[in-house]
Amino acid sequence: MQLAKRLDRISEPQTIKMAKLGRELKAQGCDLIDLSLGEPDFSTPAFICRAATEAMSEGYTKYTPVVGYPELRKAISEKLKRDNGLDYAIDEIIVSTGAKQSLANAVLSLVNPGDEVIIPTPYWVTYSALVSLSEGKVKYVDCTIDTNFKLTPDRLEAAITPNTKLFIFSSPCNPTGSVYSKAELAGLAEVFKRHPHVGIISDEIYEYINYNGSHESIAQFTELKDRVVIVNGMSKGFAMTGWRLGYLAGPKDLVQACEKMQGQFTSGTNSITQRASIAALSGSLEETYKMRDAFRERRDFVIDALSRIEGIRINNPEGAFYAFPNISAFFGKSDGTTTINNDEDFSMYLLHKAHVSTVNGAAFGNANCIRISFATSMEKLQAAMDRIRKALSELK
Repeated sequence: MQLAKRLDRISEPQTIKMAKLGRELKAQGCDLIDLSLGEPDFSTPAFICRAATEAMSEGYTKYTPVVGYPELRKAISEKLKRDNGLDYAIDEIIVSTGAKQSLANAVLSLVNPGDEVIIPTPYWVTYSALVSLSEGKVKYVDCTIDTNFKLTPDRLEAAITPNTKLFIFSSPCNPTGSVYSKAELAGLAEVFKRHPHVGIISDEIYEYINYNGSHESIAQFTELKDRVVIVNGMSKGFAMTGWRLGYLAGPKDLVQACEKMQGQFTSGTNSITQRASIAALSGSLEETYKMRDAFRERRDFVIDALSRIEGIRINNPEGAFYAFPNISAFFGKSDGTTTINNDEDFSMYLLHKAHVSTVNGAAFGNANCIRISFATSMEKLQAAMDRIRKALSELK
């Protein structure tokens, strides 16, 4: 059978590719430490699991509304008010099978062929793939380690054209861990106010993994609220990756468009996950904050260990659970067998020489870096840093 040409516009995410290679090496008996995937190593809190068991006992095993249970959308509405000071009615919220589907719904509902979509780099790999699937045109704006990988108002202003339809970003950011402050978001907001034709997708999935204090959303600026789409979900803050639940909050007409789109793909999200998510969003955040504090401890260790390796430049991530070191100083070096020409060579060298799996930075729009996830145990991180240090010391 001849495959559709749209498949040529996307490729397998590098994060998934590296995880797959890691699993293959493990199956061959390799003692591999996987720092490629962004998945908390914690178990889902017990009270959330109990809510799932109770839901099954109570008969919540049938099809669900495409937009999600009203009770869950109410819990999301209350969470947005409690944690973010934002007012969203339940008809301005839709629940999806993961935040990735929420993003897909929004992009496919907004972007026409030829529309420009601004994405500051580094960025999460799926953003550009979704724009390509919608036949839009990605306009990258490079942000470097020298600005802590954050976009400045002047660079945003310079990137916007009459053809710009959408702007997509994340805070806290995957892969850099950078977090936009209220003042920094206010600066971007002033630019957007001058360009009312530009919509904004704000990916806030790492909201609770924030080491600087309270999370700030660009939706707080009232002049922009009807142009902002918030995407969030349960995976990172509640260690619910396998449960697959995301949600979107935005203008009612967009939510209705996403409902129409989702109705042709998956319909309603898993019923048991939805009931468990009601408990998670309505319950105590004590376990969430314990996880955040553990991630902070791991971050401090990893950043300190990497900063001690000559040739590595590293920022201090303020959120999420990734380090994004600049490793370009190693380009051109060799251990006598392998020569490092680029970021992919670097990641593959660590994979085969140190048996540590990472993701090359080009996948996120910056080929001078790699992404290292510290969402694993301190014991594994200590071993991984020792292996990386030893492997890099052999490059001359």
